[in-house]
Amino acid sequence: MQTLLITGANRGIGLEFCKQYAAAGWRVLACCRDPDKADALKQLAARYPDHIQLHALDITNHSQIEQLARKLSDVAIDMLINNAGVYPDADKRGFGQTDYAEWMAAFKINTMAPLKLVEAFVEQIARSKLKLIVTITSQMGSMADNGSGGSYLYRSSKAAANMVVKSLAVDLKDKGITSVAFNPGWVKTDMGGPNAMIPVEQSVADMRKVIDSLSLADTGKFIGNDGLVIPW
Repeated sequence: MQTLLITGANRGIGLEFCKQYAAAGWRVLACCRDPDKADALKQLAARYPDHIQLHALDITNHSQIEQLARKLSDVAIDMLINNAGVYPDADKRGFGQTDYAEWMAAFKINTMAPLKLVEAFVEQIARSKLKLIVTITSQMGSMADNGSGGSYLYRSSKAAANMVVKSLAVDLKDKGITSVAFNPGWVKTDMGGPNAMIPVEQSVADMRKVIDSLSLADTGKFIGNDGLVIPW
């Protein structure tokens, strides 16, 4: 049985990843801050008791990440999906009204946590069969694609996350680990909002198809849910 470790598993894209991979027969290590309050995730785990394990994890707490890595030290992790993310409300205030404390919080979640998770779990990933690290970022982290400005907090944290992905691809290639960044598209979730274009089921299904075709030759790429490479 292949094993997935995923953050932000309690809703949206993360919950849908859990649902689709559990249905496909994977063991899913589903992480979120408070599983006791994650009703949809608990219901899903009840449907797949042999496939989904819930783990409490605040990804801004590095001690918790290290503790979970020790707890799962004997588990080979085929794929880590760094899914948890935040779109800061302060981004709506625009230039000249930057909330620097919220910016720092966004970096802790969107940028620092993905790297810390890889550092903590790299040996479990390296001894698995698939050896995949998938980090969910955003096309808004593309410098080449930024033609509208604004969203300083979110854009910068996701652009930095993309650089983490790229450096991991270089540093972990000798271990046979593939590290890629994914743009899921504009998805109908709490974060994406009701006007988003893509149902979450479609976005995740599309990303899974691309993930299935990944090899070490793809490491370091920034990829859309349609499989096309996105410019940095």
